[in-house]
Amino acid sequence: MIKIFNTLTSKKENFKPITENHIKMYVCGMTVYDDCHVGHARVLIVFDLIYRWFLNSGYDVTYVRNITDIDDKIIKKSNDEGCHFKELTARYIESMQEDSKVLNIIPPTFQPKATEAISSMIKMISILVEKSFAYVGKNGDVFFEISKFNNYGKLSKKHIDDLNAGSRVKVDDNKKSFGDFVLWKLSKDDEPYWDSPWGKGRPGWHIECSAMSSDILGSSFDIHGGGQDLIFPHHENEIAQSESCHDHKMANYWIHNGFVNVDDEKMSKSLGNFFTLKNVLKNYSGEIIRFFVYKSHYRSPLNYSDQNLNDAKAAVEKIYLALRPYKCIQVDLDWSKPSLNNIKDALDDDFNSPKAISIIFELISELNKSSNEDLANEIYSVLKAIGLMAIPQEEFFIKSSKIDQDHIEKLIEKRMQAKKQKDYQKADELRNEIDSLGVILEDTPDGTVWRIK
Repeated sequence: MIKIFNTLTSKKENFKPITENHIKMYVCGMTVYDDCHVGHARVLIVFDLIYRWFLNSGYDVTYVRNITDIDDKIIKKSNDEGCHFKELTARYIESMQEDSKVLNIIPPTFQPKATEAISSMIKMISILVEKSFAYVGKNGDVFFEISKFNNYGKLSKKHIDDLNAGSRVKVDDNKKSFGDFVLWKLSKDDEPYWDSPWGKGRPGWHIECSAMSSDILGSSFDIHGGGQDLIFPHHENEIAQSESCHDHKMANYWIHNGFVNVDDEKMSKSLGNFFTLKNVLKNYSGEIIRFFVYKSHYRSPLNYSDQNLNDAKAAVEKIYLALRPYKCIQVDLDWSKPSLNNIKDALDDDFNSPKAISIIFELISELNKSSNEDLANEIYSVLKAIGLMAIPQEEFFIKSSKIDQDHIEKLIEKRMQAKKQKDYQKADELRNEIDSLGVILEDTPDGTVWRIK
């Protein structure tokens, strides 16, 4: 039985999908106006692990992760760069997909773009206006009136009275109360727009996810996820507008991953303390970053530092070294075996990756003592199941050694030419040079192959 910590109830619960053996999961994805940073990578990896574990547990999963491709930040950056907003978002969508591939992320079942669901958003807003949950403000924007939704604050545990107290500090004359949020925003002359019953404009951020999730998964589904920073106001507002529109619960389980911290502060673009994934990947492989994320429970803060990444690198190298003597193959895993059952129990218990990793290393210690090929295949298969061992073993050692592959290939070619010319002294000198670079040569009937020592 899989147990999940549900933000909605603030407790760990036994997971039971609405439809037996079929899970519907929606996760808030990126706003595509810049490259992914390590905080985004954590979201990708955490929910990829959850997705993989559901699949491993025998469920069919419809996994939706949206792409926000229209908002104020996108408009500002496209104006700053002097390009159309669609050109900007296409560039960063491609960048995100490249990063996802390097991290060995399984593509979600659907990756809808906000701009592809405008008509659904307009339809939802129209229903909310008709049911008096929404109103047109003095400036022509459409707002959701939070006081009309009795359960507002049930996810974040914030009370409406506390929110409205903020109106004493900041007053917006366009809306009825401080906590009301925009559903439809009128566009200025130079901004992208879509026609609507309320004039030319664009959707608010929150309505985008409500429309996309209900379009694909239906108005009630199993799991909604995202980063901890989205609990309020984004996910709180999603619940308010979705449940007001559809008259029933939006999602049964809400899963939120913790922040990535730098010097005890959340990593974010707004604070300027972020590290783009592409820069981090110059020094660490996607596999090392994934392992780094797994070493902390998904709900705990993840402390970014070179030391922690280097520790992750050393651990990943230890795994590859332990499995190197074996030609590992994926095998069907018997999770009822005591050694594997402990890993299963850890991941069933709110996806406890640090505990699972700890048990895997106990098995690696056992492997180092026993040289058991069956155990090696089991360890390899478990690691594959959670998204590790993505790089072929020899390729991993080549990359981690930072050996210049082109240089080695050229030396091998020179050695082959020397042998053809029967200059065996030169051939031996070249073999010794290659050996000094930490490379072992093996001459086979099909040619010379090489591997890292």
